[in-house]
This record gives sequence, C-alpha cells and structure tokens, in this order.
Amino acid sequence: MGETNTNRKFKNSVFTTLFGEKEQLLEMYNAVSGKNYPKETEIKIITLSDVFFMEQQNDIAFVIDGKLVVLVEHQSTINDNMPLRMLIYMAREYEMLTNSKDLYKQKMVKIPEPEFIVLYNGKAEYPDFKEMRLSDSFILHSETRFLELVVKVYNINKGRNTEMASKSPNLSGYAELIAEIEDNKKTMSLDAAVKSAVKSCIRRDILLYFLRERSSEVENMLLTEWNLKDALEVAREEAREEALKEAREEEREKALKESRAELFALWESGVSLEDAKRQFGQL
Repeated sequence: MGETNTNRKFKNSVFTTLFGEKEQLLEMYNAVSGKNYPKETEIKIITLSDVFFMEQQNDIAFVIDGKLVVLVEHQSTINDNMPLRMLIYMAREYEMLTNSKDLYKQKMVKIPEPEFIVLYNGKAEYPDFKEMRLSDSFILHSETRFLELVVKVYNINKGRNTEMASKSPNLSGYAELIAEIEDNKKTMSLDAAVKSAVKSCIRRDILLYFLRERSSEVENMLLTEWNLKDALEVAREEAREEALKEAREEEREKALKESRAELFALWESGVSLEDAKRQFGQL
C-alpha cells in the first residue's frame, strides 16, 4: 500500500482535500463510526487502486486500529454495485499486502479487517442509513452465506443524521457548503453559485480555515466536480430516454407482429382479407 500520491491521474475533490488531513479525517470517522479515538491515534492514509472513479477522486482509504477503512463520497445516485466494487478493490489490496508464497505456508497470514462506508450527498431522496450487501446481487440465495460484504451508507445532506453531524464540524460544514451551492444554483450560474457559497461559509465561520486558506483551489475543484456531475446526469438522462425509445419501438414491433398473426389466422379461417383488415381498423 503506497502513501497518498498527489500526482495521481485523478483530480482531487473538495471531499478528499478536506478529509485527506489526518485530524479532520479522524474527527469525521469518529462521528460516523461512533468511536472516540483520541487525536494522537495513528492513522495512515493510503492510495486506492483505480476501482471507483475514472476522473474524480471521491474516495479515501486509511488504516486505523488494525482496520482498513474504505470511505467513498457520492454526490449522485447510489450505485447498487458498490459492494461488488468494494470486493474487487479489497481483493487487489490484500494481494498487494501479502506475499503469494506465504499463502501456501501453514502459518496463517494476518490481514487488516475491512470496513466500507459510503457518504451520500446527492439530491435524490435517500434514508439516513442503509446497508448494502453483496449477497443482494447473488443470482441464487441459499440459507448459508459463504461470502458477504456489507457497505454502510449514511446520508450526510444538510439536516440528515444530525447527531452524527454535530460530532464533526468539518462534516457538517462540508454538508452546509454543498447545500448552499445547490440552493444558489436555482438562481445563479454555477460559477457565481460556488463563489457565493464559499464566501458565505467563510463569513459564517463554516470551514473557516480551510476555505479562507484555499478559497481559489476549492472553487476550482467545486467547478470541476459540478461540471462532471452535470455531464454525468445529462448522460444518464440521455441513456434513459434512449432506453425508453427502444422499449417503445420494441413494444410497437411486438404489437404489429401479433396483429399480423391474428389477421393471417382470420384469413385462414375463411374470413375475407377485406373483412379481416376491417376488424383491425386497417381500412
């Protein structure tokens, strides 16, 4: 597992920049997990494999107290394949952690326990908390689970999971920033919405140090994130429209074939072609 590399091909997001600092990450993890690790707790941020996102880095992985925690932020619809993607990532990570020769030795190879967390910050309605299970994607469901992986999903939108948010000023401040941008977008251009939200948060002492020291960088990252998010939403909408168009066309073709078959059956039964066609409104 390599150290976090700022020269990755991924573009950092505000989420990973803010919580890529150990103090803020520990504060947030304590709030989400319900733990109370002290500030001096050792926490090692590591580099994820190229599993989750191709352009935007919205994920953080870290080792704490013998656990390997994979934490992903979502600003769009939750992906139902996240447990499977987490499984693929962990298989790669464990492969890197172990020596292949050691796997054939009698002595057990020790590996860190995994924990999977998704923080949802999208616009679509979603519960405060939900568990996603790998077994939900199994074709067959036997009584015995030979393999399971659980992803904990928390809704971090403003006003949701208030007790959790109250324990992490950085997490609640981040949610406030995102909510204000979304609200501003209703009446402003994206550029104006982002700049206004950043200034408003600084004025109200929300993420004050982070935003005041890195305001230009944060604004650029937010613009990149939202442009990417909007492009993905447009692409998804176009895909949905194309799928509906294809479904309607298939249904039309199916109905036409059935009508032709019934028309031919009537004609074969002795009904004149003209009378049969008249029954189907074709004359």
